[in-house]
Amino acid sequence: MSAPTISHTAPRTYQIRTYGCQMNVHDSERLAGLLEAAGYTAAGEADEPDVVVFNTCAVRENADNRLYGNLGHLRPVKDGHPGMQIAVGGCLAQKDRDTIVRRAPWVDVVFGTHNIGSLPVLLERARVQREAQVEIRETLETFPSTLPTRRESPYAAWVSISVGCNNTCTFCIVPALRGKERDRRPGEILAEVEALVAEGVLEVTLLGQNVNAYGSEFGDRQAFAKLLRACGDVEGLERVRFTSPHPRDFTDDVIAAMAETPNVMPSLHMPLQSGSDAVLKAMRRSYRQERYLGIIERVRAAMPDAAITTDIIVGFPGESDEDFEQTLHVVREARFSGAFTFQYSKRPGTPAATMDGQVPKEVVQERYERLVALQEEISWAENRRQLGRVLEVLVAEGEGRKDDATQRLSGRARDNRLVHFRRPEQEVRPGDMVTVEVTYAAPHHLVADGPVKAVRRTRAGDAWQARQAQPKGVPLGMPSIGRPASAPSAGCSAHS
Repeated sequence: MSAPTISHTAPRTYQIRTYGCQMNVHDSERLAGLLEAAGYTAAGEADEPDVVVFNTCAVRENADNRLYGNLGHLRPVKDGHPGMQIAVGGCLAQKDRDTIVRRAPWVDVVFGTHNIGSLPVLLERARVQREAQVEIRETLETFPSTLPTRRESPYAAWVSISVGCNNTCTFCIVPALRGKERDRRPGEILAEVEALVAEGVLEVTLLGQNVNAYGSEFGDRQAFAKLLRACGDVEGLERVRFTSPHPRDFTDDVIAAMAETPNVMPSLHMPLQSGSDAVLKAMRRSYRQERYLGIIERVRAAMPDAAITTDIIVGFPGESDEDFEQTLHVVREARFSGAFTFQYSKRPGTPAATMDGQVPKEVVQERYERLVALQEEISWAENRRQLGRVLEVLVAEGEGRKDDATQRLSGRARDNRLVHFRRPEQEVRPGDMVTVEVTYAAPHHLVADGPVKAVRRTRAGDAWQARQAQPKGVPLGMPSIGRPASAPSAGCSAHS
C-alpha cells in the first residue's frame, strides 16, 4: 500500500506511545516508518506533536484504565492545539473498537492489529471528513515486514518471523486479537536480516507470539531450528536471540541449533506460568512440570553457561497452597537467572475470567511476595557465580540510568545479563564491544569496575555515530534489545 503524501505548509509531527510486549514495540517501529513515509516527522522531546499514536496492550487488567487516563489528559491539550489528532491502535483497539470513540469522542482514529498500514490514510480521512475513523480488520491485511520501518536502534533490531498464535491458553486474550499464526518464508526473513546487517546491525531478536512454532503454517516442524542455523551463516551478524518460545514446541533440534550455532546466544526465555500440573491443565498449557524441567536440564547440558529466564503467573483461579508450592519447587530446581512475575488478573473474554475458585487478593499478594523473594535470592546467587568471569559486552544506549553519576557505561553480555562497567579513557560508542571482568554482582545486574580489558570498534558503533548527526526522533518506549532484565510492562510475552 502506498502511503499518501500529507500536504501542509510545514511537516506535521508525530509521537508514538507504546505499551506491552516486544511485538508492539516492533509494530511501533513500523508505524513510525509509515508516518515518515507519509511526510510526518518525529516530534522533539520538548515539542507538542500534531499526532499522538497510542499503540496499546490488552493483556493486563489495568490496560483500559491506563489508556483512558492518558486520553483524558490529552483532551485539554488537543483543545488548545488546532489540528491535533489522536490515534489508538494495538490489541486494546482490536478488542474495544467502537467503545474507545464512545468513551473518548475526541479520538480521531482507531485501528487494529491487522491493519497498521492504514494509519496514514485514516489520519488524512479523519482530517478531511472531520469525524472519527474506526477501521478494525479481522484478518491480517499486510504482513508487517512489508511496511516501512523507522528502527530505534542502529546496532540491534527486532525481526518478526510470525504473527498470531494457535494456542488457546485460558488466561490469554492475545490469539483473539492477533489471530491465527501466520509465518513468513525463511528467505524473506533472512533477506531482512542481511539487509539489517548491511546497515550496521550486530544483533537481531527473532520475534513471534510463539516463536518456536514457526513453520507450522507451511508444514515444517524443524523450520525454527533451520532458521537459527541459517542466521549463523549471515556474515557480520554477531548475536541472535529469540522470544518467546513455548515449552510445547521446544524440541531437541532447537537446543542443538542453539548450542552449535556460534552467534545464537546462550540465553533463553522459557515461560513456565505455573509449576502445578493441575493449574497448567486449567490454563490449557500443553506440558507438565516434568516436561518443563526436562527441557531446562537438556538446555543446561548443551549450554552449561546459558542464562534462563521465565514468566510466572501467581493466583490463577483454583490455585491451592500445594499448587503454589509446586511453582516454588520448579523455581528452585530451574534456578532461573530472572523471572517476570505477575499476579493473575481477569481479562474479559478469556475462559479464566469466569472460572470458579478465584483466589482472594490478599492470598495472591502473599504468594507473590514469597515467589519474588525466592527468585531474588536465586538471581543473586546465580549472578555471584559470574564474579571474576571475563565477558564480552555489547555497549548499549540508555540501559544504565545511573551511568552519568557512576561514571559507567552499560551493555549486555552474551547471556543477556546487564553489565555496568567503568568508562574507559578511549571513546566507546553504543554498538561497540568491550571486554571486562565482573567485580560485583547484584540480583539484576553485574558490575565491572576494573579497567576495561579491550575495546572493539564496530560497524554498529559507526552506524550509531552517523545517526547522531541526523535529527533525533521521539523514543518509542522501547525496551532494550535482549530483554528481559527487570519486569516488563506486562505484554504478550508474559503469556507466551
